[in-house]
Amino acid sequence: MSKASARQIIPDPLPGERPRMLTGDTPTGKLHLGHYVGSVRRRVELQERYESYILIANMHAFTTRSEDPAAIRADTLEIVRDYLAMGLDPSKCAIFLQTEVPAISELTYLFAMLLPFNRVMRNPTLKDEIRVKGLGENYSFGFPLYAVGQTADILAFRAHAVPVGEDQIPHIELTREVARRFNQLYCGVDPHADDAEHEKLGGVFPVPAADVGAVGRLVGTDGTNKMSKSLNNAIFISDTHKQIKKKLGQLYTGRQSMDEPGDVTNALFDYVRTFIPDPERVKELERRYAAGDDIGDGHVKMEVADAINELLEPMRERRAAYEGDDAKVIDILREGTRRANEAAEATLSRAKEAAGLRFWPRRLEIG
Repeated sequence: MSKASARQIIPDPLPGERPRMLTGDTPTGKLHLGHYVGSVRRRVELQERYESYILIANMHAFTTRSEDPAAIRADTLEIVRDYLAMGLDPSKCAIFLQTEVPAISELTYLFAMLLPFNRVMRNPTLKDEIRVKGLGENYSFGFPLYAVGQTADILAFRAHAVPVGEDQIPHIELTREVARRFNQLYCGVDPHADDAEHEKLGGVFPVPAADVGAVGRLVGTDGTNKMSKSLNNAIFISDTHKQIKKKLGQLYTGRQSMDEPGDVTNALFDYVRTFIPDPERVKELERRYAAGDDIGDGHVKMEVADAINELLEPMRERRAAYEGDDAKVIDILREGTRRANEAAEATLSRAKEAAGLRFWPRRLEIG
């Protein structure tokens, strides 16, 4: 039986094939560089070859911010602007609202029956969020339920590839468990079947794989923690060149002088390797820094800031085209949601048929 890791390299589709990709984000504010290199850049690549669905998890945002719906609504529109700025193309992918796809909620309820509560609570990403957000025991019942909801987000679209950051791999593993369990319980798939064979053997759901970007985790400008808005260590795509330089200036390496040999495994050189596009220049900077060859942190930070600014400049221009125009953004969401509902309703119908829950056809219309 194949129980391969959730983290896999997703190959290009074969000629004539068009498998599906599903991914998305909870709207918590503007996206930053960590989102881009960890996941969004890969989504932009895959939208050319995959049937692509990009979910705005606005209901998941209510698990910790239910008292502030106006902010969640505003953040939802902001994240779409960031997607468009980073290169997602609504003619090539469906950008849609979780709350306007009822099949996701129905599947969440069904999948909750397939997962023991203690299995959900063992999810390390869930435990980390409880710790980082200081929730203790004071979280809603809906907070752990969102981990089940993420499995429905993915499986509602029968996705094969799920571009995510490294921290999201446990969620994908939970999704894979649900897909296997459903296919075995309701579709008669042999428990010893390879993951790749589930659909061919009559399973409703493919067993999806995580597609982690080249940079699975980008450290923030504090040099320690993962880049995060809440930790105030993030570079946003709307930041100016001056703001980028100021933020990188805070990155501490512990090096005392430019004649002192430096450690090229530090956070600063993670940025060098991630954002300076010329491999030969990267090697040169590494060689000189490691040798203490008259090159200071300030010089390296300046080169990185210039490279990041060059990357972000066209994104800032694209984003400006959608600033102050909520109607244009909502039109994109409406069309993406229409396409998403077509796919999700077809999946739900198959799942209900397999589980003995489908008694007649239904038709869903989104205005």
